[in-house]
Amino acid sequence: MRADLHIHTTASDGTWDPGQVVKAVCAAGIEFFAVTDHDSVANVAETKKLAADTGLGFITGVELNSTKDGHNYHILGYGIDIENKRLRELCRHNQRLLELKDDDSVRNLIDRGWPLSMEEFKKYTYDPHRGGWKALAYLQDKGLCGDVNDFFRRIFTAENDLGFPDFPAISEVVQVIRQAGGVALCAHLASDFHGAGMQEYLPRLVDEKLDGFECYHSGHRLEDSRLLAHFCHRHKLYISGGSDCHGNFVKTRHLGVPFIDTDMLCLPQLQH
Repeated sequence: MRADLHIHTTASDGTWDPGQVVKAVCAAGIEFFAVTDHDSVANVAETKKLAADTGLGFITGVELNSTKDGHNYHILGYGIDIENKRLRELCRHNQRLLELKDDDSVRNLIDRGWPLSMEEFKKYTYDPHRGGWKALAYLQDKGLCGDVNDFFRRIFTAENDLGFPDFPAISEVVQVIRQAGGVALCAHLASDFHGAGMQEYLPRLVDEKLDGFECYHSGHRLEDSRLLAHFCHRHKLYISGGSDCHGNFVKTRHLGVPFIDTDMLCLPQLQH
């Protein structure tokens, strides 16, 4: 089956709600998919029901933020019980950290002379169907920021004393995913957009108790995907893959790209 196991919705920073996701999945010819929102499972149940009604294969998922040695790693959880108490607590904890970072980011920019108002930002709301997050949307509406690439290239930088908060350790995130009945895989390790690449970060993760890696991703070069898949096969680790599509929010990521067949993957849910 054609698969895409990394899709974001309006529950985090994507532009599609569950109905729009299922419609897009069908249009792309994908037969097996997962919704993996950042630190949220809010849209998983509805998407699962719509997928079943449409005859699509579906696996519950989430993408959780973690921190190791000052770097932000995204950990995918598949086959999770979305009602698990500790999983939901971790999602809420990470969401709160991100909300505080939004506040800190705007406050920091104000201190640097940007024409912004903290009072205005506190009252600001935006339509989640546009994608992104509150601080980004606010800066865009103030005419101070372009797309997500502009935000990370020019604004959310060390020069502006801005960076990701310290999330829970990888080991804690993996433990929570497993307690929720799932498997934990590190996302997009070879993507230049998300850091220095696989050669830099893979050696740092060999001691972590990860269940596997997302080998196929829209930001991976073909050779890196092959090397990472070989590493997983050699060490008997699980393999996932997906587009990391955010609907229309990230213009360079398209549903079903790269092409992934379930035969390329290795997950417990695919071995029955």
